[in-house]
Amino acid sequence: MNEWTSYQLQDFIPFTAEVYFRLLERMGETFWPLHLLTLALGAATLALALKHRTRLACLLPAPLWAFVAVAFFIQRYAALNWAGGYAGDTFIAQAVLLVVIALTGWGMDKTPSRTSPPVVMGIAIALFGLILMPLMAPLSGGSWYQTEVFGIHADPTAVTTLGLALIMLRGFALWIAAIIPALWLVVSGLTLQALDSTGSVVLFAVLAITLVGLVWKSIKPKR
Repeated sequence: MNEWTSYQLQDFIPFTAEVYFRLLERMGETFWPLHLLTLALGAATLALALKHRTRLACLLPAPLWAFVAVAFFIQRYAALNWAGGYAGDTFIAQAVLLVVIALTGWGMDKTPSRTSPPVVMGIAIALFGLILMPLMAPLSGGSWYQTEVFGIHADPTAVTTLGLALIMLRGFALWIAAIIPALWLVVSGLTLQALDSTGSVVLFAVLAITLVGLVWKSIKPKR
């Protein structure tokens, strides 16, 4: 027992902050200007969700989740951390889940009110993932290639999807669709905390707001 208590969070992270942020930078360098397409798809998805075109709004992010699974986790992150391959598998599972929801219409909130607090939270989270997260690296003095973008990097993809889920889904389907993005943000937040990055605070704040939205949307009476 004493041996386990001697470990710190940093002991479970097999890379340094420099190596991790260089990985993010390599993703940006390799796939630019694909960022413009993924951001456009994200904006289109948000617009479709607000126009109650929920099936298509669920379908559009699915290939981006699969892309991040392969390009980020399986091909790159797994070289730094043995768990990267498993993370890639969960992102593929999320892509499949989004396709299933889109095809079946399971759990869709067909008439979400834009003034409903959970939907307002969802819009704010989605916009944060699409617009503000890409600006965090350059504003903090990092390279533009370290910019994390929806559909290219894992964190903004998870954040934006949580926001979209709060807008589009309800009931059990909402919780199921939120599990994988939320779990990744926990893992990523702990990783950033171990690397002494302030980005961890942002991810934990998004998780907290999402949880409030999930509970609020689950307990509010359906009209």
